Amino acid sequence: MPASSPTSAVPVRPAALAHWCARRGWPVHPLTPGGKIPAANCNACAARGHTADGCPCLRAGRWCHGFRAATTDPATVTAWWTANPAFGVGIACGPAGLVVIDVDAHATTVPDRSKLLPGIDIPDSVDLRGLTNGFHTIALLAALRGHPSPADDTGTLRVRTPSGGTHIWYQAHPHLAVRSSSGSGKTRALAWQVDVRAHGGYIIAPGTRTTAGTYTALGETRNPAPLPGWLAAELLRTHHADQPSTAAPAAPPPRARQAVSAHAGAHGVPRVLATLLDDVRDCAAAPEGTGFSEKLNRAAFAAGGLAAAGLLTEDRAEELLKSAAHNARPHQERRTESIIRSALAAGARRPLHPRGRS
Repeated sequence: MPASSPTSAVPVRPAALAHWCARRGWPVHPLTPGGKIPAANCNACAARGHTADGCPCLRAGRWCHGFRAATTDPATVTAWWTANPAFGVGIACGPAGLVVIDVDAHATTVPDRSKLLPGIDIPDSVDLRGLTNGFHTIALLAALRGHPSPADDTGTLRVRTPSGGTHIWYQAHPHLAVRSSSGSGKTRALAWQVDVRAHGGYIIAPGTRTTAGTYTALGETRNPAPLPGWLAAELLRTHHADQPSTAAPAAPPPRARQAVSAHAGAHGVPRVLATLLDDVRDCAAAPEGTGFSEKLNRAAFAAGGLAAAGLLTEDRAEELLKSAAHNARPHQERRTESIIRSALAAGARRPLHPRGRS
């Protein structure tokens, strides 16, 4: 089946799996056979304290240092997995444009409610009996924000891990650089037993076999969906992405206004937003299979950033989005308004300026 198909089968052989990932634009690197950690290339690479700085392996096109060596080059992929056909397949999340929510189900002592969702006070009225793992905490976070749990998101690639957890794969938003986290750390954590794999980290490809078992894709979807707006907002709140200044943006100076007009489309709408709105309207051509939610999410995120930069009023942004959404899906107001609200809020935290698309 073609690489773009949401139901394309995951290859079984590691070399075929590595090429399958690379064709999707996901840079790959070898993992130790039967393991989860990146494969070392030589004795120096395996030594304690050895770093990527100045390592000759990377310059020579070898697989040293995990995601830092990851590639989509077919010849390199062939050479690496020919050298050791038993290598597992890791994917460098940042270069792949991926944000993966890593939900664990470890049997361990449940912490105090103040540590379940860092930065969120869980009301005493919320009954936490039966909460035992990351599936419960991510569901709790989603419920508090008025959304279903990402673990139940059948519209995106989900991968069951040998330990009983789940990796939930999303496309990163082009204007939101998300960093990895592991555990309920002091600097950034999304939820207890829920980690984030993004820039500075890697994820194990579906189909990879370890001594503990196989990473198995769930359902039929094999492609990551766009990162939901509400999750983008949570990743900003938890410092997985840089928080822009909370000060109210000043009105654009005269030169900036001139630049805006140079980048504007019809009726003074910034060109980047006009293009995204056209994509939303084009979804009227078919009732499904057009990526409507993804396109509306992208348009609303961009509109929120433009409004935060003073290039568009919030009322105008919402008016434009609702109009385009109604044109494409006239009988789905509740659904479209939810997408618009959450993506606008997330985009407002990333002011966009009229220099290209950033």
